[in-house]
Amino acid sequence: MKEQTVRFKVNGNKIALEVEANELLVDVLRERLGLTGTKVGCREGECGTCSIIMNGRLVAACLIPIMKAEGADIVTIEGLEKNGDLHVVQQMFIEHGAIQCGFCTPAMVLAGKALLDRTPNPTHAEIREAISGILCRCTGYQKIIEAIDSAAKAQGRR
Repeated sequence: MKEQTVRFKVNGNKIALEVEANELLVDVLRERLGLTGTKVGCREGECGTCSIIMNGRLVAACLIPIMKAEGADIVTIEGLEKNGDLHVVQQMFIEHGAIQCGFCTPAMVLAGKALLDRTPNPTHAEIREAISGILCRCTGYQKIIEAIDSAAKAQGRR
C-alpha cells in the first residue's frame, strides 16, 4: 500500500508522519510515537481504554483511521502534566484512590478533563455519563466520580 503523509498535533507538538491509510490512530500513537498511555483493549470501541481527546472531544482511538487525524489536535494522557505538575484531574485521582490496576485510568482521566473543559461544574449524573463508555473492572466507579467532582471543585478555586 502506498504511504501518505498525515499532519496533526499531539500534546502541542506538530507531527508529520508517513503512514499507510489503513493504520489506526491508536497504533500510530503507541507504536510510532511511543505514547503508550493510550491503552489497547477490545479494538472495537467497546471498552474505551484507548480514549483520547481529539479536537476537544473524547474519542476511541481504536476506531479512527490515521488519515482522519489530518489537521487534528490530539491530547493523550502524556500531555496533561506540565512542567512536573499533574493536571488537577490526575491529582484528584491519586488523592481519592481512583487508580487501581491503572489500565482504564488514562482514559478516565481524559474523560474527566474533556468533561470539565466543556462543563466546569458537572453533576454526578453528567460525570457518570462522561465516563460511561470506559470500562473499569477494579474501582466500581464511585472513587472515579468523586475524583472528577473534586477536580471540578478544585478548578473553581483557582
